[in-house]
Amino acid sequence: MRVFITLLFKELRSFYYSPVAYVILALVMIINGISFRAAIIVLESSTQQNSIVRWTFCSQWFWLSYFFLFPLLTMRLFAEERKMGTFETLFTAPVQTWQVVWSKYLASVFTYCLLWVPSFLNFIIFQSMTDGAAEIPAGALLGTYLLLFFLGLFNLALGCFASSLCSNQIVAAVLSFTLSLLHFLIGFFALNFGRHLPAKLMEIVSYITTAEHIQIFTNGLLDSRPLVYYFSMSLLFLIFTHHVLEFRRWRL
Repeated sequence: MRVFITLLFKELRSFYYSPVAYVILALVMIINGISFRAAIIVLESSTQQNSIVRWTFCSQWFWLSYFFLFPLLTMRLFAEERKMGTFETLFTAPVQTWQVVWSKYLASVFTYCLLWVPSFLNFIIFQSMTDGAAEIPAGALLGTYLLLFFLGLFNLALGCFASSLCSNQIVAAVLSFTLSLLHFLIGFFALNFGRHLPAKLMEIVSYITTAEHIQIFTNGLLDSRPLVYYFSMSLLFLIFTHHVLEFRRWRL
């Protein structure tokens, strides 16, 4: 466990000793701020059935930034080790593969969670400034951030897997972005343009559709099935990453 904690803090230091994490945080804060302001404008224009939580997290501004997070957070995890020639040094040291995988993964998860703190504070500050006049449904807000956490677990695991396959950070970022976006678009197009698909297939597709999940949770409903799905897929891709690294390790 001491080795694992050492590796975890090493990864965290590598994140925050470079300007990349701060650039990502600044960009996310700006785009989330624009999304939040756009939601306020919509609510000011006329009476709306949907809450500010729904308008904030179902907007185009939100999705514009969302899928770019994961390539930026994960592209360097393993690809940089191979590019810098430290991959061999790391895996010939007395460390286990699972310790390397989980330390890098959890460091990216911690950074991902940190990115959403300013966004959450937007709602707290807004509630305080309006003296509670603007209703922010607590269930919808907390449920949405819970879903974002599990979505992050899944997409970061995808990014780890992509980085383990590549020796170039740009290629790893493109592959991570493609996998995340492809998963989103499969469900999106099937639900919006797949009216003639069999009912059973549509039921399966709705189970993995991110856009539908975010709509459910922003309405204040809590469904455990998407959470189980994203958590299970996260573990699956971490296992894939582990096997890829084991294969490369035994080739050294």
